[in-house]
Amino acid sequence: MSPTLEIALLWLAFIATHIGLSSDRMRPRLVGVIGAGPFMLLYSLVALVIFIPLVRNYFTYKHVGPWLWQLPRGPVLEWTLILGMGVAFILLVGGLIRPSPAMMIPGGNEARGVQRITRHPITMAVVVFALLHLLPNGAASDLVFFGGFIVFGLLGARHQDQRKLASGGESFRRFYDETPFLPFTGRETLRGLRELGLVVPALGIMFTIVVRYFHATWMGGTFGS
Repeated sequence: MSPTLEIALLWLAFIATHIGLSSDRMRPRLVGVIGAGPFMLLYSLVALVIFIPLVRNYFTYKHVGPWLWQLPRGPVLEWTLILGMGVAFILLVGGLIRPSPAMMIPGGNEARGVQRITRHPITMAVVVFALLHLLPNGAASDLVFFGGFIVFGLLGARHQDQRKLASGGESFRRFYDETPFLPFTGRETLRGLRELGLVVPALGIMFTIVVRYFHATWMGGTFGS
């Protein structure tokens, strides 16, 4: 079996179990049998059992397979990655500081700050991260690995919306109607940017600088590779 196919199959298993176990059909049955706490433990263990080999396989077979594109390295690509990762870290920090009610463990239902940019800030931070890493990494194994984050993020976020709409009541429906799915596509994006304040962007920029500086040490390659 080719490394690229192995990575693809692991992604399929991860997405199927992650969404399947949390579905309205499966989750209530499992919670009813084993309880809410054991269910979360099982859910996390299944995810780790698949995700750890997925990441290990990719770093073992990095840049394997035919190259589908090769963008020229230089300042334009590097600054695109730096600025894009800054956006991803700002979304991530904003989502951690103010959890969205669309998450599995929800926050409050009032849309504010980063939630006016996207109701799934943490998930969309991962999607932005993956899209950016596809720019300098055009081999088949890279496409499957980073593309998996994009597919999982978008499918998982949409699935979470549907679950919350079915069970979250009118308060979540209002939050859903007021907030965009994809980042920077809503009517109140500028208001959300203003409501971020100074701390969230400052932390996002700081994390971007730290990751860029240590990227070669941690990941064994240049920033974005």
